[in-house]
Formats: sequence, structure tokens, C-alpha cells
Amino acid sequence: MTSKKNLGEKIRSLWEEGGRFHKYWPLFEAFDTFLFSLGTRTSRAPHVRDSLDLKRVMTIVIYALVPATCFGIYNIGVQSRMAHGLEPDFLLSVWTGLLVFVPLLIISYGVGMFWEIVFSVIRREEVSEGYLVTGLLIPLIVPPTIPWWQLVVAITFAVILGKEVFGGTGMNVVNPALAARAFLFFAYPAQISGDGVWFKLVKGRAVVDAFTGATPLALGAASKDMGLTAADAITRQYSFMDSFLGFIPGSIGETSKLAILIGAALLIYSGVASWKIMVGCLAGLCGTTWIMNLLAGPDSTGMTTLSPLHHLLLGGFLFGVVFMATDPVSSPETSSGKWVYGILIGVMTATIRVINPAYPEGTMLAILLLNVFAPLIDYVALRINIRSRRLRYAQ
Repeated sequence: MTSKKNLGEKIRSLWEEGGRFHKYWPLFEAFDTFLFSLGTRTSRAPHVRDSLDLKRVMTIVIYALVPATCFGIYNIGVQSRMAHGLEPDFLLSVWTGLLVFVPLLIISYGVGMFWEIVFSVIRREEVSEGYLVTGLLIPLIVPPTIPWWQLVVAITFAVILGKEVFGGTGMNVVNPALAARAFLFFAYPAQISGDGVWFKLVKGRAVVDAFTGATPLALGAASKDMGLTAADAITRQYSFMDSFLGFIPGSIGETSKLAILIGAALLIYSGVASWKIMVGCLAGLCGTTWIMNLLAGPDSTGMTTLSPLHHLLLGGFLFGVVFMATDPVSSPETSSGKWVYGILIGVMTATIRVINPAYPEGTMLAILLLNVFAPLIDYVALRINIRSRRLRYAQ
């Protein structure tokens, strides 16, 4: 034990101040704190003991993402085999999914951590654990057919312009993972829109249209041109159970609502994510779509007729609400602000989905916009609270 300790101290001394590799201390420190607990201890009172630090919080979020990740990998294989006209096979489906997902994950962590380390070395700061979650989120919110080079460019954009220019972890205005998806959507809409999500998996062979066509929300957006309600257009191909379990086309991590709800339960139980934001988002979406259903009338067609349940089960709304809207850095801190923030995300998502058929998703833009207004929401909430306290004191 003594020899191992001495060896560890000798290696560390090469990277500490005065050592040969001190310039690259952030790189050593990142691996050291990732593999081992911190050796620094407080020497004088007060002593505050808490089991949570940034690394542990990030780890809990990763645990919560495991169900959606595992099902997403399996669903890639299922959709690919169905596109070939083959019966689903568990092991072959998982293997196909791994062949698609693992390279995306390696690219995400490789490119993202490269830029994290570069900026840490330049600033002479420690490498933060903040990218642990972002590196997993990005592959989960893109289609499995996204070209690798586009993913590299998007991650570079998200880390540099969405995070590092503001000061790094804890200083970013918007969620970095959503910044990457927004970049892909506006720069390369054909690859990120959702149309033909699974087409490249068939490698040019003739397949059934149901598996190479649009995602369920895209079908709903096109229902008006077909003279159908959105629900009729969607349920012709995808049942409620398919949508809930996740056997539908879409971005890798967003399809299974059951897996997402399992992750949400873990985040709420651990106190890592705010249940107020989640409930507010659900209330805003369901309330808005319910009002639109009432205004639509019995003979209406298109997205105005889509029920609140369909809105919840389709697209990336639940995934965005659970894992990105609740980002503690880019969301409000006040209790009332969380409610307002969540409700507005739900309202905006429903409004974008119904009014803009060219972009039937809506969740990404809603969360990014509310990320920008989160400080203002907190400011207004604090001013209202201070004013009400003054009035109570005056009485």
C-alpha cells in the first residue's frame, strides 16, 4: 500500500506546480478526480457534510438516462429489421443498435471533452464534470442516421459557442445539448427533420413505406392535406401502445415514454431535478392543446385536433421536459419561477406544433427560448415576492 501511495504521489508531482507537465494539470486532474475521491479535507470548523457534488449529480442523471438509452439502442435494431421485412430478434436488434449508437457516443465524448480540456488548459482551470451528461444527451437527441461529420461540427458549436464563451460549466445561458440539436436543425434540416429517419439503415433496398416515411408527429402535421384528423393519420401506423413503449421512428432516446418516466422518477426521488418544472410543462401542454381541441370544432382536420395524450406520447416533449428543461443551470431558481417557466414551455410547444406544420416538434425551440428568459423570470418572481412582503409588513 505504501509503495502504491508513493508511486501515486510521484506521478502527481509531475503535474503539480513546478512539475514537468504542470501546463497540462487540468488533464491529469480530470482523470484523477473521475477515478478517485478527492483527497482534500477541511481542517477547521464548520464542517458541512453532503453526499452530493457535481460529479455525483451528473452520475445520477446518467443513471436516469440508462433506460432510455438501452431501449433506444434496441429500437434502432427493431426499426432496421422491420424496414428489411424481417421479424424482430432481440440479440440481433441490440447488436445493430450498438453498431449505430456506440460511434455516435464516442464522437460525442471525444469531441466534447477535447474542447473542454483545451479551454481548461488555456484558462488554467480544472476540467469540470458538466460534460458527462451533455456527452450522453447529444447522441440521444439526434436521429441514428446523422452523418458523423455533422455531429462533430454541432458538438464543436455547442461546446464553444453555447458554453465556453460564457465561462464554462455553470455559466451557460442555454442547454448545450439543445444548442447542438438547434445547430443541426437550422444548418442541416434534411438530416434532422425526422423524415426518412430510418432510410439509411436499409442501404438502398426496397422497404415498406411505413418504416421509411415520416415520424408520427410529421404524419400529424401532414394530416390536414390528407383531409384527416391528426390522430387518424397517426394511428393508421402507430398505436398508443407503440408510442408509449417506443416502437416508433424518432431520435434515439426520445421514443420510449416508459423509459423516460422511469428516469424522471429517479431524478425526482433523488431531488436532482425539479418536479415543479416537469408538472408545469405537462400542465401547459395539456391545457393549451385542450383549448385548441375545443376551438377546432367537430369537422376540423390537422394538428388542432390532436389530443393532449397524443402530444405527450409523440416526439421529444417528455424527454426534453425531464432531462433538459430541468437543467439547474439554465432554468429558474425561484419556486414560482419554476412553475411559470414550465407552463410557458408547455404552452409554446403546443403552439409551435399546431401553428407551424413545417416544424411539428416545438420542444427544442420552446426550451431554448425559455432558457434565455429564465433570469428575467427569476427577477420578476423576486420583485413580486419582495413587494408582497412589504405590503404585509406595512399592514
